[in-house]
Amino acid sequence: MASLVGTTDNPLRVAIIGSGPSAFYAAEHLQKQRDMTIIIDMFERLPTPFGLVRGGVAPDHQKIKSVTKVYERIAEQPGFRFFGNVTFGKDIVYNDLAERYHAIIYAVGTQTDRRMDIPGEDLPGSHAATEFVGWYNAHPDYHDRTFDLSGKRVAVIGNGNVAMDVIRILARTEDELHSTDIADYALEALSNSGIKTLYLLGRRGPAQGKFTPPELKELQDMAGADIVVSPDEIKLDPLSEKYIQSGEDRAAVRNLELLTHYAQNPTDTKPKKIVMRFLVSPVEVLGTGQVEAIRLVKNEICEKEHMLRPCPTDEFEILPVDLVFRSIGYHGVPLPGVPFNEKTGTIRNDHGRVTDDSGTYRTGEYAVGWIKRGPSGIIGTNKPDAQETVTLLLEDVGAGRLLAPAHSEIESLLAERGIRFVTYDDWRLLDQLEQTWGDAVGRPRVKFYQVEDMLHALADHADILNPQLSS
Repeated sequence: MASLVGTTDNPLRVAIIGSGPSAFYAAEHLQKQRDMTIIIDMFERLPTPFGLVRGGVAPDHQKIKSVTKVYERIAEQPGFRFFGNVTFGKDIVYNDLAERYHAIIYAVGTQTDRRMDIPGEDLPGSHAATEFVGWYNAHPDYHDRTFDLSGKRVAVIGNGNVAMDVIRILARTEDELHSTDIADYALEALSNSGIKTLYLLGRRGPAQGKFTPPELKELQDMAGADIVVSPDEIKLDPLSEKYIQSGEDRAAVRNLELLTHYAQNPTDTKPKKIVMRFLVSPVEVLGTGQVEAIRLVKNEICEKEHMLRPCPTDEFEILPVDLVFRSIGYHGVPLPGVPFNEKTGTIRNDHGRVTDDSGTYRTGEYAVGWIKRGPSGIIGTNKPDAQETVTLLLEDVGAGRLLAPAHSEIESLLAERGIRFVTYDDWRLLDQLEQTWGDAVGRPRVKFYQVEDMLHALADHADILNPQLSS
């Protein structure tokens, strides 16, 4: 008779697909079950862990990246293993995992941008913000992208924190960028940028901005960019005025205070200008062979289904620009064989339990993070989200609603398929190399940006990872 799942003789085996914050928080909550023996194997398609903390958080936000110290402690716990450079759906598939694990947690995030679906969106010079963010963060998927930064005017569509990141990185001085871990090729390109005017275009009003007050406040400390906010742009309509006066959204109140401060205290002393616009939506990107302008419609705030929403008017304007970045939200990408909701861009699930199209639970499959709930919240939001999912997983352990693995070995399968997986010790070496290179030039780190280079570096330092090979 088989022993209970979660005992020393029959450990609970959990595969986590992805290695961003939600993946590590799920692992952490599993590790807190002191009365259970649990083995956690984390699979990541890149050789490097930490997801958007490494590849998405802006390089000038080094303090935010320090959260990886928490993830390092999680990775050091007994029963945890990291398998980098392993792609789900290619190197391993669902059946491989179902034969080796009691449960599978999908923590892959949302990897693409939502489209604007307007004419001219694909003109040269019109880009998704995710591509630009990945490019300046040395993400291997985007290191070979090119962005023509020779023009003087750029528009960033959206007014969330990612849009703020894009604006800020474009407006930073060379000295400001040099003190970050921005990709070395991006540092060079941005240092030679011709951009002078940066428009941040939001379809909602100033009371509905999605950026957080710290992101907005940070703009006033830019060494090379003035903030331009017209008093007319932040006049509130009656519905927004009522919303602000209610005090129910303290972030919105603080944002309006900051915007009012910028409008009342204009400066004109720096080489670049960040112009904040509200209640405008792009309806067409204009240009012959490349971006030359965008056509905007003026919006007004109206109430629909008890929500304040931007509604288009019959007023339009043409804004000359040389470059456009859309930052109107992230969208998930389907995983092979995993139920997916195209509309929401998420894995079909009920509070974290994966469901099929009819709503029936899929045994032993779970989702966490943005691929579960959509792209919302900050890094810390993923912690309670992951805890919710893992709590359901543990309920299913008690009820016997798990997969029934016949094998317990994954390394041999990967070896048979010729997959050079990257361990957490491997990652520590890559991390050390990046920081050493950074020290040499006075930067936090100089990042690898190609998978091949990472694997070559590990091969070159095999004697460090495996001292017995050099004896």
